[in-house]
Amino acid sequence: MERQVIQTPLAPKAIGPYSQAIRFGQLLFTAGQIPLDPHTGQLVGDDIATQTRQVLENLRAIVEAAGSSFAHVVKTTCYLVDLGDFQTFNQIYAEYFGESAPARSTVQVASLPAGARVEIECIAIVPETA
Repeated sequence: MERQVIQTPLAPKAIGPYSQAIRFGQLLFTAGQIPLDPHTGQLVGDDIATQTRQVLENLRAIVEAAGSSFAHVVKTTCYLVDLGDFQTFNQIYAEYFGESAPARSTVQVASLPAGARVEIECIAIVPETA
């Protein structure tokens, strides 16, 4: 089995020495995504709702570029600068994952790149047909 680098212009370019995602067999591992606009590379919004939506749109673009979907995400790891944002974060997150939400860990961190309030990474299954 070979590892495959996944890249899409629909998500922000990596701001360091890493790939947007790596596919290995049917597993997809994304890098953590922060709320950067993929076209400008600039941070989007200053509120948790706007930033969470942008992060999830960036993740969706990467997962779909690999031939998968949010329905096949099995695990997310979420980083929040302020756990006081947890309720709003959960509401937006639920809009994207609904009833079949993946397993998840959420932790508070001291800071994130570019002044972001949220970062999310995920692991997904890529169907064999992709």
